[in-house]
Amino acid sequence: MSKEIIKIFDTTLRDGEQSPGASMNTEEKIQIAIQLEKLGVDIIEAGFAAASPGDFDAIEKIAQRVTKSTVCSLARATDGDVKAAGEAIAKAEMKRIHTFIATSKIHMEHKLKMSPDEVIKRAIRAVSYAKEFVDDVEFSCEDAGRSDIGFLKEISDAVIEAGASTINLPDTVGFRLPSEIGEMVKVMSEYTKDRAIISVHNHNDLGLGVANSLEAVVNGARQVECTINGLGERAGNAALEEIVMALKVRGDVFGDYETNINTKEIYPASRLIANITSIEPQPNKAIVGKNAFAHESGIHQDGMLKNRETYEIMSPESIGLVKDDTLVLGKHSGRAAFKDKLAKLGFTLEDDALNASFERFKILADKKKDIYDDDLRALVTNEMTKSEQVYELVSLQLMDFSEGTPSSVVKIRKDGETIVEAGIGEGTIDAIFKTIDRISGFDGKLQSYKVKAVTEGKDALASVTVKVSFSDDEPAIIGHGLHIDTMLASARAYIGALNSYLSMKGKLKKRFSDSSKTV
Repeated sequence: MSKEIIKIFDTTLRDGEQSPGASMNTEEKIQIAIQLEKLGVDIIEAGFAAASPGDFDAIEKIAQRVTKSTVCSLARATDGDVKAAGEAIAKAEMKRIHTFIATSKIHMEHKLKMSPDEVIKRAIRAVSYAKEFVDDVEFSCEDAGRSDIGFLKEISDAVIEAGASTINLPDTVGFRLPSEIGEMVKVMSEYTKDRAIISVHNHNDLGLGVANSLEAVVNGARQVECTINGLGERAGNAALEEIVMALKVRGDVFGDYETNINTKEIYPASRLIANITSIEPQPNKAIVGKNAFAHESGIHQDGMLKNRETYEIMSPESIGLVKDDTLVLGKHSGRAAFKDKLAKLGFTLEDDALNASFERFKILADKKKDIYDDDLRALVTNEMTKSEQVYELVSLQLMDFSEGTPSSVVKIRKDGETIVEAGIGEGTIDAIFKTIDRISGFDGKLQSYKVKAVTEGKDALASVTVKVSFSDDEPAIIGHGLHIDTMLASARAYIGALNSYLSMKGKLKKRFSDSSKTV
């Protein structure tokens, strides 16, 4: 007897990016989309095309690169949004428009200020117009978890008639319990029958996103919307890795269902997104947390030595985590060995990116005694997701006398020309950033600054993430820097943010208000 496929709809690039501090540039989004395709995600929600020219550009580029997953854009139930979504995904081999409008009484009265009949008319128009661009249209009843079931049936009938093939029932505010979500999905699944696929999109405000999603599956949902690492606004979304592994590990309960996910790509996807967003999963996070497969208790260790299944319900290898993570490569290793190691880690690089990563690796191997897989992941991710290099750091010299003023001398290359400037600041980091501002002519305002060691040891790579605002009317930009020297990593991160800003300049507009971008 064949199993039913549960479609995995990943919204890391759209809902996940709504996490504070998780904004990504176009190249970073492309690399995440490529990894999601490798993971086996059925539908990739690449963004919100009407939100800004930058979002539109990223979705359009992803649509041209991804061939094995459906590429989707979100759109409010307006002609402008739907048109932008349709045009952004036009070149995708498989494409979907996901349009939505609120259906709960509180949202209709206070946010939309529309009657139920007006909401239905708007929904019909949005779906009908979307059908002019794509065959595959999904309609979401925003705040379905607090909507009247009779109205959900009525609006579902209307949008299915207009051409929607998927009806999504989001628990937008993460309010419902599993039994309540299960009952809603059961009623709606039995009502729509084979006219449309029922989907769920559960937020994690009460920590129930995954439980609600699993309960929805056993009650008739055949699509689950989720994100890698549970990324998302407020408390986040249901985590893809937890849903998929629960279905896989608990075959005794979910034996009738399976997904198209290649579980060995879960850990690489988790690390890629953590590196790009600098939002690390909590250490005890299920499946992908640093401690998920760690055993410190003596009793546990004894059991593990005798039989791993005494305390492990799944193997690290099943999610793509190789426990022996020391990279047996050094400064004398060749390009072929380096490329082979990257392939084992899940990276497929084009020649330019491979050459740049290899050169960085050789420099790192000269300075670092032991190189680990996480070092390599961070290094390669940093190279793959760089924006166009308008400015390139050549050298950095610092002076910080105990009773003097911190100062820096920065040498930067632009358009083949080397520029040298000196500057002072209230601290060493401030001096570095102000000197870069003097060279570039921009006045960046630092919003956040984070430093973490990629792996262990005195020679650990320092990973620095900065969030910088270069304009009062445009969103702040994230920059990343890697180096054994934290100050050099900081300078690279700041220049990375500047380069990202320049590559996206003109494509950055203020995003919609929170009330219009949430589902």
